[in-house]
Amino acid sequence: MGNQVADKSMSAIEKASRINEDRSIYGSFAEIGAGQETAAHFFRASKSSGTIAKTMSAYDMKFSDAIYGTEASGRYVCKPRLEKMLHKEFNLCQIRLPHLSATTRFFAFANTVATIDLESKSQGHGWLGMRFQLAPEGPVNEVIMHIQMHDPEPILQQEALGLIGINLVYACFFLTHDHEAFIDSLVDNLRQDRIEVDLLSFFGEDFKEVDNRLISLILVRKGLSHATMFGPEGDILLPADVLYKKNVLVLRGRFRPPTTQNLDMLRMGLKAFRQEPDVEKENMFLMTELTLNNLFRKKGSQIDEKDFMDRADILCAAGQTVMVSNFSEYFRLIHYLTKITKKRKIGIILGVHNMINIFNEKYYEFLPGGILEAFGRLFGNNVKMYLYPSTRIESGEVTKFENMPVPDHIRPLKNYLIANNRVAVLPYNDDKFLAINSEEVLKMIKEGKKGWEEFVPGIVGRIIQEKSLFGLPEQKSEKIKV
Repeated sequence: MGNQVADKSMSAIEKASRINEDRSIYGSFAEIGAGQETAAHFFRASKSSGTIAKTMSAYDMKFSDAIYGTEASGRYVCKPRLEKMLHKEFNLCQIRLPHLSATTRFFAFANTVATIDLESKSQGHGWLGMRFQLAPEGPVNEVIMHIQMHDPEPILQQEALGLIGINLVYACFFLTHDHEAFIDSLVDNLRQDRIEVDLLSFFGEDFKEVDNRLISLILVRKGLSHATMFGPEGDILLPADVLYKKNVLVLRGRFRPPTTQNLDMLRMGLKAFRQEPDVEKENMFLMTELTLNNLFRKKGSQIDEKDFMDRADILCAAGQTVMVSNFSEYFRLIHYLTKITKKRKIGIILGVHNMINIFNEKYYEFLPGGILEAFGRLFGNNVKMYLYPSTRIESGEVTKFENMPVPDHIRPLKNYLIANNRVAVLPYNDDKFLAINSEEVLKMIKEGKKGWEEFVPGIVGRIIQEKSLFGLPEQKSEKIKV
């Protein structure tokens, strides 16, 4: 793949110059919706004629349809449109320039973008991609990404788009050997708060070992994205598409491991959510959520991405859609969901012990308004919490919201939630579910103690055993005596 190095000091023009100077790199740029911002960097750099076969912007919708065909969805800023653009432009390079194939790494860069609309207040977003070869006559690869743009003015978003575009082209040719460096380079010369990369996927023979789900987790860990989602089939989903204007019900947990209590929480929570008068039954979405920044994680501990992927795989195998986020506090999760759902109903399922932590003031010391500010953000008009009881092992007493211990000076907040129907106590199918403690189940698994299987759904137990997850000792088969 040549001399692939990461140089954080390189400007956009320097990156374009380095690409232009490599006479093996040659291709086209097709940019829709925000001008030819990426191609402009190559024109400003020297020797662009040796790199650019063509630049175009089929800005008019009718003209765009004539070139790339229509979309069933009627949308232009979408992944299918980007894929059509990439395939069309790359194929044209190969068809029209076959005499260069032995010495040329062809590429096609494309984007389809809508910048911020100040009248409708819709935030800018777009799809970008590269279809390219790492070696002449080599296999064809693709890198596809989706971005959210947060600058307050269209011209600033166009500038950011051009920068992330040149960063993507450069990374595809010089940083494919190092995924961490590739991802870091995408925001070179950009403040990270200007651009969010909420999807990044690698395809092709040269990337056959890449797990795109792991790439998604790296985006979240590095803060380039707030959240990623995996469907029941393990496919990567875009939260902005999947949750748009949906009534969303979320079960947040560690799921280490997922237990039969978690399953009962989902069942009871979904039943209660469906009965809410302001929930559109045909427009609901249920998901589980893990946070990389667990609020109660020990300081200094490292994020184990394999462990998160194992938990996501188990939940997906059990038929769940999984979100992995970097939201430590519940109110941050609510804020994120509210922007996507456009003020549809949001329900949060949680255990009583997590609710006790929500009432703990020490977790809001960084907020100017402390716990009052946190509660104002958390319990909006469209939010309701569904509380699952638990049993105290020592006394056998069932703890619900009504008898949940809360400091006296915060008790009025609890009373407010009760009086305004912001919290509902869930029923439960069986007393045995209430006493399940996931930490104890995890300890049994690690120590290889018998009986842990009865506390997890059947499919979860099978996967844990098959893959020896969560520290389960590998089963040694006894030798047959002859």
